[in-house]
Amino acid sequence: MKKKYLIIVMLFSICAVNAQNDNSTNEKKNEVKLNVLLPLTGALEGTYERSLNRKSSLGISVFTVFDNDKSEEDLNYSISTYYRRYFGKKFASGFFAEGFGMLSSIDGKKIYDTNDNSKFTEGSDVIDFSLGLGLGSKWVTKSGFIFEVNAGWGKLLFNAEKTDHTQVVRLGFNLGYRF
Repeated sequence: MKKKYLIIVMLFSICAVNAQNDNSTNEKKNEVKLNVLLPLTGALEGTYERSLNRKSSLGISVFTVFDNDKSEEDLNYSISTYYRRYFGKKFASGFFAEGFGMLSSIDGKKIYDTNDNSKFTEGSDVIDFSLGLGLGSKWVTKSGFIFEVNAGWGKLLFNAEKTDHTQVVRLGFNLGYRF
C-alpha cells in the first residue's frame, strides 16, 4: 500500500515539474523592431531579435541611408549582429549589456581645399568590420509591444586609415513587437 502512495506522489511530482517547465517555454521569443527617430534623419534601421532564454538573446540589425540630403552620417549602410545579457526580472527585458559586431560601409577620407573650403571624397566608400559594446533597457507590455533605448560604441578594425573615422556608434530608440 505504501508503494502505491509513493508511486502516486512521484508521478504527481514529475507532472508538477513538467508543468513548471512548460510555462517558461510558452514565452514569445521573436521580436521585430524599428528605430523610430532615424527616418527623420534620412536613414532606416530594422532589427530582428531571438530570445535564447530569459536572460539572453541574439539579434541582427540592418541600417541604411535612403536620403543623402537629410543625412549627415558618413555611414552608408551596416549589418550588426549582437548578443545581449538581460538583468531584469521579466523574460528577456529590463537593463541589458551587449557585445556586437558590425560590417559597415563608410565614406572614404575627405580632402579639404584650403583656398575655398570645398570638400571632395578621395576614393570610394570603405567597407570595414567593427567590434563594440553597448548598454540599454527594454520594456515589454503584456500584449507584446516593445519600447527600447540603447547606445553602443565600437572600433573599426581593418580600414580606419582610409576614412575620417576610427569608431562607430550605435544609438537606438526602438519600437517593436514580440511574437
